[in-house]
Amino acid sequence: MVLRNDHYLANQERRESNARSYPRRIPIAIKEANGIFVKDVEGKVYYDCLSGAGTLALGHNHPVVIEAIRQVLDSRLPLHTLDLTTPVKDEFIEELFASLPKSFASRAKVQFCSPSGADAVEAAIKLVKTATGRRTLFSFHGAFHGMTHGALSLTGNLAPKQPIANLMPDVHFLPYPYAYRCPFNLGGTLGEQTGIHYIKRVLNDPESGIAPPAGMIMEIVQGEGGVIPAPDNWVQSVRSITREHKVPLIVDEVQTGFGRTGKLFAFEHAGIIPDVLVLSKSIGGSLPLAVVVYDQSLDQWSPGAHTGTFRGNQMAMAAGIATIRFIRDNRLEVNAAQMGERLMSRLKSIQNESTCIGDVRGRGLLIGVEIVNTQREPDSLGSYPAYPELARQIQRESFNRGLILELGGRHGSVVRFLPPLIITGEQVEHISAVFAEAVQAAEKKMAD
Repeated sequence: MVLRNDHYLANQERRESNARSYPRRIPIAIKEANGIFVKDVEGKVYYDCLSGAGTLALGHNHPVVIEAIRQVLDSRLPLHTLDLTTPVKDEFIEELFASLPKSFASRAKVQFCSPSGADAVEAAIKLVKTATGRRTLFSFHGAFHGMTHGALSLTGNLAPKQPIANLMPDVHFLPYPYAYRCPFNLGGTLGEQTGIHYIKRVLNDPESGIAPPAGMIMEIVQGEGGVIPAPDNWVQSVRSITREHKVPLIVDEVQTGFGRTGKLFAFEHAGIIPDVLVLSKSIGGSLPLAVVVYDQSLDQWSPGAHTGTFRGNQMAMAAGIATIRFIRDNRLEVNAAQMGERLMSRLKSIQNESTCIGDVRGRGLLIGVEIVNTQREPDSLGSYPAYPELARQIQRESFNRGLILELGGRHGSVVRFLPPLIITGEQVEHISAVFAEAVQAAEKKMAD
């Protein structure tokens, strides 16, 4: 008997938590997946530009990943080892460190965590607090670092935070350089410089009310916050400030790591070296894995200070080795840069032909399209208000045409593109054409 998507979705709604999110916007039951494509139980094929929220660097079921998993299963290696070492784990660390800038790798230590980016963020919090003896943390407006208690405390989005009492104290949020909606209403270089001046003032003012921080956590490109790339000069200034004040800089590359932005790591665009690097998603080659890589000077915690039962997933490490090696051997970060530039160009052409796209931005294959309401008054910088209802309609129209996209950013008004790094030019052209049709159809429906 052939079942339909609505059968599985009805079962999901009846049985699963009300906290489920993606199925509310992407109503699909997936039967098969290969590369950039997924097929639902009814046989319809979709372009997957969500890619497990950036997890699937090589797309679905890539041959090198499947082969790595098979080899682990056939070798009788243990599948679960806590933090005991194995030849697979040792090889994984070698491959990971070989992918880092040499100046970082030469001083690096690695902590394996429970297999989620959020737990790696929790570990990073504990690491810098232990090493510095301080309690305060700096984060940024628009940040997303996870949904566990400490990580949520560092996240900018208010909606998931408001119902939760007593989040981690002593977290302070700083302005992030958001060119389309400058937090200082200045825009451009002046807005960026003002933000840097503000950070300096906070750290230097003896009456700022903020104790010296244990660390600062930042994304080089804010993903969930609306795909907002930080300018290289701004990142360099932040690194200079944190070094001057001896504040460990934590760079969260859970979504950007391993080629997505056109470099193996997003921090490489600015030529900086963080003190702490948080990695998950693609590092496990589609399987759950998370690590924190940090400067050895911070390795001050005691044995057992951060543990997690499932930090020894051998299949994930094997899949991670295969994925990292394939990305490096095939220079997929270069493909991400080239295909990202091509996709960005097509999206900007769609922007010129529509009335609802306020901004197209991103880096590599992490791209955001901000949907705005041009029927309302713009701000003094010419930026129109967010239009989340139209963004949702564009997402639906895209889905109906076989293109899976996700939303993010302020008010959920940014359409996000995260295709796998193996995407081809032909696929970029087809995806762009589908999206153009979806935008046109959505605009028409909202106007009717």
